[in-house]
Amino acid sequence: STGHPRRSSRRPLTSIKAFRQVLYINPGFSRANEIHLRLGLMFKAIADYESALKHFQLAQSDSRPSTFTKPEVRFHIAHVLEVQGKHKQAKEAYEQLLLVKDISRTVRAETLRQLGWMHHTLEALGEKPQRQAYALHCLQKSIEADPTSGQSLYFLGRCFASIGKVHDAFISYRNSVDKAEANADTWCSIGVLYQQQSQPMDALQAYICAVQLDKAHSPAWTNLGVLYENCSQPQDALKCYLNAMHGSSSSSGNLAGRVKFLQTQLSAAPPASVQKPRQLPCIEDAWNIPISQEMASRQNNQQNRSPAGSTPQQRAGYPPDQVDGNSTKKLKVASGSPRAMTPGASNEVGPEHRAAVPAGPPPPFYLSHQQLQVLAYLQQNQETLNPQQRNLLQQLQQQHRLMQQHRQQLVMQGRPQPPVAPLSDQDLQLLLSQSKDTASSLAEDILAHLAGPDLLDTPRLAEAAPPGASSDDSAPSKSAPEESKDTLKSGLAERLLPGQSKPALSIAMSAAEVLEGCAEIARQGGAFPLSLLSDDPTPPRPPDPPSPPPTKEQLLPQTPSVFLENKKQAFSPQLQEFCVAHPIAVIRNMANVLKLDLGLFSTKTLVEANPDHTIEVRTQLMQSPDENWDAERRNMVWRCESHRSHTSIARYAQYQASSFQESLKEEQEKAQGVQRESDSDSNSSLPRASAGGKRWRRSAHFKTIKFGTNVDLSDERKWRPQLQELTKLPAFARVVSAGNMLSHVGHTILGMNTVQLYMKVPGSRTPGHQENNNFCSVNINIGPGECEWFATPEEYWGVIHGLCERNNINYLHGSWWPLMEDLMAARIPVYRFLQRPGDLVWVNAGTVHWVQAVGWCNNIAWNVGPLNSTQFRLGLERYEWNKLQAYKSIVPMIHLSWNLARNLKVSEPQLFELIKYSLLRSLRHCQIVVEFVKGLGKDIRWHGRAKNEIAHYCTNCELEVFNILLVREVDKKHMVHCLSCSRRINPRLEGFVVLEEYSIEDLMDVYDNFILQPAQTPASSS
Repeated sequence: STGHPRRSSRRPLTSIKAFRQVLYINPGFSRANEIHLRLGLMFKAIADYESALKHFQLAQSDSRPSTFTKPEVRFHIAHVLEVQGKHKQAKEAYEQLLLVKDISRTVRAETLRQLGWMHHTLEALGEKPQRQAYALHCLQKSIEADPTSGQSLYFLGRCFASIGKVHDAFISYRNSVDKAEANADTWCSIGVLYQQQSQPMDALQAYICAVQLDKAHSPAWTNLGVLYENCSQPQDALKCYLNAMHGSSSSSGNLAGRVKFLQTQLSAAPPASVQKPRQLPCIEDAWNIPISQEMASRQNNQQNRSPAGSTPQQRAGYPPDQVDGNSTKKLKVASGSPRAMTPGASNEVGPEHRAAVPAGPPPPFYLSHQQLQVLAYLQQNQETLNPQQRNLLQQLQQQHRLMQQHRQQLVMQGRPQPPVAPLSDQDLQLLLSQSKDTASSLAEDILAHLAGPDLLDTPRLAEAAPPGASSDDSAPSKSAPEESKDTLKSGLAERLLPGQSKPALSIAMSAAEVLEGCAEIARQGGAFPLSLLSDDPTPPRPPDPPSPPPTKEQLLPQTPSVFLENKKQAFSPQLQEFCVAHPIAVIRNMANVLKLDLGLFSTKTLVEANPDHTIEVRTQLMQSPDENWDAERRNMVWRCESHRSHTSIARYAQYQASSFQESLKEEQEKAQGVQRESDSDSNSSLPRASAGGKRWRRSAHFKTIKFGTNVDLSDERKWRPQLQELTKLPAFARVVSAGNMLSHVGHTILGMNTVQLYMKVPGSRTPGHQENNNFCSVNINIGPGECEWFATPEEYWGVIHGLCERNNINYLHGSWWPLMEDLMAARIPVYRFLQRPGDLVWVNAGTVHWVQAVGWCNNIAWNVGPLNSTQFRLGLERYEWNKLQAYKSIVPMIHLSWNLARNLKVSEPQLFELIKYSLLRSLRHCQIVVEFVKGLGKDIRWHGRAKNEIAHYCTNCELEVFNILLVREVDKKHMVHCLSCSRRINPRLEGFVVLEEYSIEDLMDVYDNFILQPAQTPASSS
């Protein structure tokens, strides 16, 4: 149901997976910077800008030479910030980039272009006259630096048009068409100017050209509809508006209203009135007339190939030259010719920028630059191709594969390659666009150019992760064994870790035995990967679902729940056993039997206590829990729209109260028979799923709501009464407890070992997720309204991860709302229940869950870590999975392991083994790092640890850094780095200070003294 983004995202997923596995197996891989570049481009292509930014920054920090220069990487970083909407940061990044010495003309041109366009479009950057003047200055300077940039010329035309310089705008558009012809935006803008100049036929032809290049171009369809309506052709206008609503952009309420008006008008009109003479050809005729076909064909040929019966005079013209005032003379664009003429303009064409090529023609199967453009266009529109176009696509894909194979053979033979589409300045400029969609598709184009096999030394590795592999489903690479797609096997792992021995390690070994041979490993160099789960470097993978799959009757299991009748039941060991035995459990009447004063967490009390306290706000659309509509409000999707901002508790309280009063008023009007026209869904707090026939009607009337989330209650000075009240809970559910692993971290992790509060109105959604590092969570509903919960067991997270990938959403940091229909089809069981005021919900380790408020309510929540092997194992598994996914684990599992070993006596054999092996592997890794640093002649300074000092993470890759800290001054701040990132910055660690938090002797002592204790009774074990 998500359409094109899902198709485009499938191509790089296998490459992303393989590249990540390489970095997991060998963090010090010699071509890691090339991998980070490609990962940045691929994530940009699938619109995962957060991941793209991280990998571009990692490539930027690497001192080794790479395909892109440092200014080019910095440009990508700035561009990602721009498409993320971080305009202030993007502007600063662009401006700093322009100060770099020896920057290439292409990067300078693209930087100036983006700066110019930002000033043209963003009101936040100043007053309009100053912004427009600066935008024109930047764009003109951009064109001076790179006269071949069709995109800069298009932007310049837009700027000229906005200030009324119509003739200058047309000249810029014309030049843009000559430089970058297959651009629907340019033709749409040309159509707008024609329309403004009262040239409807020319406007029609330009709009048709735009929508033939991009059938989902909503602005062109909308403008074409307006044109038809102005020419009294409502039937054609209606067709265009409907196409606009099916386009890629969000359709406005005005457009929906216009469609409804025209439908009503046409249904009531007599047949004769519809048959009036037409000023313009109908949409079907306009689509098929030779003019438009020829305009669109400019992307396919640079020669004049007019269809039979068509002459240059028939093609779309430009409006009159306003200088001479001749209102009857139109300037024509010769669509099939390489350039267009205009009176008073020079007819000379400057030299084109072409790369130097070796002598001799390329083989006949090599694709030209134009053929590559055609291939890219056909691949993007596969579902709408006719049989002839599909045959052409297959032919071009076959030639493309032959071309890649031939180039690889030439590289392996050391011979020069034929002149085929090198990564030129023009290719780089294509990457840069004002729209997110174009940024994504053009990043894919650059990836194809980067696919040369000379960039990776290992042929097998290149095969495992070809960034430029054909997207043809029938390509031979698709027939690889299934396991090779998911995991790089040990053979590859051994090639990536040359010369490193694998001594058999056992927790029966003493610390001294564990450290034997570390100096030799350090002397061998190479990578020093650390996995807390295994000595085998094979990367983790999502689990397969349990077998056999549940029956249809088992897909909606009854939620485990218990109703407490007295305080004794609340403190019984059986209650804790009940909770940890199920994926999720609801404990009813908990607040009453413990006499919890939930009023301390009411909105009124919160405002009285700390009215100015900051609260994060998520702006969402109010929908039924069974529904989740896309931005166009037409299809059910997984992506959950949720936009972040901040306010104060007092201001949100006003919103929460006014929302309730508004709903109360609507209910009263409804009871009196008054039907409100707008926001129809708000007549009931939770609209139920509509029938298929009502889907379109519902989609136009979503109510926007605000969800107050992540209110930090960690400050005991501000929230002492509230935090004191929660000590009434049984030990297993308390925020702080000796039996809670998170109480042994030794420092605050906001929202995990501290309390967070949520303030809700009906429809407020907490999207699907697992808790950080798979820890358990406790959630109490303060009331007065209810919440609806959905949950699925931890064993099914791998299937849900796959569904997120199919829907082009990042499982870990994306915002997603599972569709029940998809879950049922995938045989995933779902618990579904209501949480009433005073109910406590226990979310067990790793359970996937999502929540929606039914009424107005507040909730409080925090995480806990029961002292059992399941919790610790799932914490380690997510720690390693996060490492593979380049996602920060906010629970420092190495640090936690050592604190547990210091603080606790463990009698459960499985938990003991997991902790002991974690100590063993991290101890050995510390010693290898120490020996490596000493081998470089670096001194290790004693640093120690202060009380409540936080665990440290690498400032670049965000991996936990334990004990040995490599510190470097960055912007007058001392930043911690891991060994791998430090070596990428400087192989000999020059400029780094090496600090030690614990002595090796201290760690050896903790390791040796952590032994399995005799079995104890459940009551005494905590």
